[in-house]
Amino acid sequence: MKWNRFATLAVLAGLPLSAHHSFEAEYDAKKPITIVGKVSKMDWMNPHIFIHIEGTDDKGNKGTWSCEGGNPNSLRRNGWVKNTVQVGDEITIEGSRAKDGSNFCNARAVKLASGKRIFAASSGGDGN
Repeated sequence: MKWNRFATLAVLAGLPLSAHHSFEAEYDAKKPITIVGKVSKMDWMNPHIFIHIEGTDDKGNKGTWSCEGGNPNSLRRNGWVKNTVQVGDEITIEGSRAKDGSNFCNARAVKLASGKRIFAASSGGDGN
Protein backbone atom coordinates (compact mmCIF):
# COMPACT_ATOMS: atom_id res chain seq x y z
CA MET A 1 0.00 0.00 0.00
CA LYS A 2 2.86 2.42 0.81
CA TRP A 3 4.38 1.85 -2.63
CA ASN A 4 1.10 2.79 -4.37
CA ARG A 5 0.88 6.07 -2.44
CA PHE A 6 4.48 6.87 -3.26
CA ALA A 7 3.96 6.10 -6.96
CA THR A 8 0.81 8.25 -7.06
CA LEU A 9 2.59 11.18 -5.37
CA ALA A 10 5.54 10.87 -7.72
CA VAL A 11 3.28 11.00 -10.78
CA LEU A 12 1.30 13.94 -9.42
CA ALA A 13 4.44 15.83 -8.48
CA GLY A 14 5.71 15.55 -12.05
CA LEU A 15 2.56 16.90 -13.71
CA PRO A 16 3.24 20.61 -13.29
CA LEU A 17 6.76 20.15 -14.62
CA SER A 18 5.54 18.64 -17.85
CA ALA A 19 3.08 21.50 -18.36
CA HIS A 20 5.77 24.15 -18.00
CA HIS A 21 8.14 24.98 -20.82
CA SER A 22 11.44 26.67 -21.25
CA PHE A 23 11.96 29.92 -23.16
CA GLU A 24 14.21 28.16 -25.68
CA ALA A 25 11.55 25.56 -26.47
CA GLU A 26 9.11 28.11 -27.89
CA TYR A 27 10.84 31.45 -28.50
CA ASP A 28 13.90 32.65 -30.39
CA ALA A 29 15.98 35.31 -28.62
CA LYS A 30 17.62 36.06 -31.99
CA LYS A 31 14.23 37.19 -33.36
CA PRO A 32 13.41 40.32 -31.38
CA ILE A 33 10.01 41.85 -32.06
CA THR A 34 8.20 45.06 -31.19
CA ILE A 35 4.41 45.17 -31.41
CA VAL A 36 2.34 48.36 -31.14
CA GLY A 37 -1.42 48.25 -30.72
CA LYS A 38 -4.48 47.95 -28.51
CA VAL A 39 -4.98 45.33 -25.85
CA SER A 40 -7.89 43.06 -26.83
CA LYS A 41 -7.68 40.68 -23.86
CA MET A 42 -5.64 40.25 -20.71
CA ASP A 43 -5.22 36.85 -19.07
CA TRP A 44 -3.88 37.34 -15.53
CA MET A 45 -3.29 33.75 -14.39
CA ASN A 46 -0.65 31.22 -13.41
CA PRO A 47 1.75 30.02 -14.59
CA HIS A 48 2.14 33.04 -16.96
CA ILE A 49 0.05 36.04 -17.93
CA PHE A 50 -0.86 36.64 -21.57
CA ILE A 51 -1.49 39.99 -23.20
CA HIS A 52 -3.48 39.74 -26.42
CA ILE A 53 -2.98 42.74 -28.67
CA GLU A 54 -4.42 43.87 -32.00
CA GLY A 55 -1.38 45.51 -33.47
CA THR A 56 1.41 45.88 -35.96
CA ASP A 57 4.88 44.44 -35.60
CA ASP A 58 8.10 46.25 -36.51
CA LYS A 59 7.96 44.78 -40.04
CA GLY A 60 4.48 46.22 -40.70
CA ASN A 61 2.57 42.95 -40.24
CA LYS A 62 -0.89 43.50 -38.73
CA GLY A 63 -2.68 40.91 -36.66
CA THR A 64 -3.68 39.58 -33.29
CA TRP A 65 -0.71 38.74 -31.10
CA SER A 66 -0.54 36.71 -27.89
CA CYS A 67 2.39 37.72 -25.74
CA GLU A 68 3.48 35.73 -22.72
CA GLY A 69 4.73 37.52 -19.64
CA GLY A 70 5.90 36.30 -16.28
CA ASN A 71 3.80 34.84 -13.53
CA PRO A 72 1.53 37.17 -11.54
CA ASN A 73 3.75 36.99 -8.45
CA SER A 74 6.87 38.05 -10.38
CA LEU A 75 4.93 40.84 -12.05
CA ARG A 76 3.70 42.15 -8.68
CA ARG A 77 7.32 42.29 -7.50
CA ASN A 78 8.06 44.41 -10.59
CA GLY A 79 5.29 46.89 -9.79
CA TRP A 80 2.38 45.44 -11.76
CA VAL A 81 -1.15 45.15 -10.45
CA LYS A 82 -3.94 43.20 -12.12
CA ASN A 83 -5.18 46.29 -13.99
CA THR A 84 -1.79 47.71 -15.08
CA VAL A 85 -2.75 46.70 -18.62
CA GLN A 86 -6.43 46.80 -19.53
CA VAL A 87 -8.50 46.04 -22.61
CA GLY A 88 -8.37 49.03 -24.96
CA ASP A 89 -5.01 50.34 -23.71
CA GLU A 90 -2.51 51.40 -26.40
CA ILE A 91 0.79 49.67 -25.58
CA THR A 92 4.09 48.60 -27.09
CA ILE A 93 5.45 45.15 -26.37
CA GLU A 94 9.13 44.30 -26.82
CA GLY A 95 10.07 40.65 -26.80
CA SER A 96 11.12 37.56 -28.69
CA ARG A 97 9.11 35.99 -31.47
CA ALA A 98 7.87 32.40 -31.46
CA LYS A 99 10.22 29.96 -33.20
CA ASP A 100 7.44 28.74 -35.48
CA GLY A 101 6.79 32.27 -36.80
CA SER A 102 3.25 32.41 -35.41
CA ASN A 103 1.82 35.51 -33.76
CA PHE A 104 3.13 34.60 -30.32
CA CYS A 105 5.89 36.33 -28.43
CA ASN A 106 7.61 36.26 -25.10
CA ALA A 107 7.24 39.77 -23.68
CA ARG A 108 10.36 41.31 -22.19
CA ALA A 109 8.96 44.80 -21.58
CA VAL A 110 5.71 46.69 -21.99
CA LYS A 111 5.58 50.40 -22.71
CA LEU A 112 2.34 51.96 -21.49
CA ALA A 113 0.54 54.87 -23.17
CA SER A 114 1.96 57.11 -20.42
CA GLY A 115 5.45 56.30 -21.70
CA LYS A 116 6.32 54.20 -18.65
CA ARG A 117 8.27 51.06 -19.60
CA ILE A 118 7.88 48.08 -17.28
CA PHE A 119 9.66 44.73 -17.20
CA ALA A 120 7.27 41.92 -18.14
CA ALA A 121 9.15 39.33 -16.05
CA SER A 122 9.31 36.81 -18.87
CA SER A 123 11.62 33.84 -18.64
CA GLY A 124 13.74 35.16 -21.49
CA GLY A 125 13.71 38.79 -20.39
CA ASP A 126 16.67 40.73 -19.15
CA GLY A 127 14.95 43.27 -16.93
CA ASN A 128 16.20 46.27 -18.91
